[in-house]
Amino acid sequence: MADFTEEQLLDIVAAGESDRVEFKESLLGAAPVRIRQAICAFANDLPGHEEPGLILVGVRDDGAIGDLSITDRLLQQLADMKTDGNIVPPPSLTVHKYVLQGKEVAVVAVQPSNSPPVRYKGTIYTRIGSRQGIATAQEERILNEKRRHKDIPFDIHPVPTASVSDLNLTRFENEYLPRAFSNEVLAANDRSTEEQLAATKMIAAADQSTPTVLGILAIGKNPQDFLPGAYVQFLRINGNELTDEIIDAKEIRGAVPELLRDLEEKLAAHNRTSVDITTHNLEKRTESYPMAALQQITRNAVMHRTYEATNAPIHVYWFNDRIEVTNPGGAFGAVTSERFGEPGLVDYRNPNLADAMKTLGHVQRFGVGIAIAKRLLVEAGHPEPEFNVSDSVVSVTIRSRKNPEETER
Repeated sequence: MADFTEEQLLDIVAAGESDRVEFKESLLGAAPVRIRQAICAFANDLPGHEEPGLILVGVRDDGAIGDLSITDRLLQQLADMKTDGNIVPPPSLTVHKYVLQGKEVAVVAVQPSNSPPVRYKGTIYTRIGSRQGIATAQEERILNEKRRHKDIPFDIHPVPTASVSDLNLTRFENEYLPRAFSNEVLAANDRSTEEQLAATKMIAAADQSTPTVLGILAIGKNPQDFLPGAYVQFLRINGNELTDEIIDAKEIRGAVPELLRDLEEKLAAHNRTSVDITTHNLEKRTESYPMAALQQITRNAVMHRTYEATNAPIHVYWFNDRIEVTNPGGAFGAVTSERFGEPGLVDYRNPNLADAMKTLGHVQRFGVGIAIAKRLLVEAGHPEPEFNVSDSVVSVTIRSRKNPEETER
């Protein structure tokens, strides 16, 4: 979106709040929550403007421009609202500072989502005029219908050969649904199972009960029947070359929750722990690799790989001197090969799968997994992970500690 001129913004302020404009005087009190709700509502774009919604921070409800100082920290707080994991799927927004009549104002521009409904802490918010509130069942249906007519991401494309019987509805009702929606919404209990599946994008629509790619991945009984490459090939190699002896091999399959659980159990089984009882008053236990770093990198691979037009699995190859994780699907969107791994830089090939993994507790915050893995590895005495990013593949090499004693220094 092009930058605004001062005159354009003053006209927007003069027109007052609307279904595309929200004013906030500061970030004090409940304002951060209200701003996140507005981001969610603008992303859902219930009126169908197909234009960004604007949140002007530093402007009072009556349109008067306040005296708020727009610092870099405040701008970062606003920008972080799209990646802190509370709004899913992650919205597309920009944050800029402007000077109006000699006073500073921050403008958050929120693009309409191509994959509504968007939820804030499990609740779908919409906006009509200046009224902002929780979506009714009818509004939810409208948002689901809008999604069907957009250029949608592959992860919510319908899988024509699948049916609802291929989904684990018990898991959906008992595990996924209570995490996906707030208690207030669930208490209303005026949505059918089909409507709930449609609202979480597990099926195409309430009146078109074909499972989506997301539904197959998140709650499918046998996902690989429909997405043959959606598994992990694990090898433990006794040596440093692919031609050396393989001492453990497994194809790890199932829906994403089982796949991640089984993969992490396999990683933990090979992650030897050394015990030092001589150089400290208390014994010190050290894993070969920090498990949390391995989790961040492998979960990132599952989230960001391409599931379209490939039967290639994710490869996790554990050598004596390193671990290599390779997933099909290279750089995507704003995340170029040159900028890959920058903290806070986020784009999603599978935004709805990212949402589901957040809902299931496999992701706490968006855009920081690689940064966390780097920090944990360096703290444990490992080199930083090495990334090789091409148009079709992302490969990560995690090297073992050269000298475990270096962690003491």
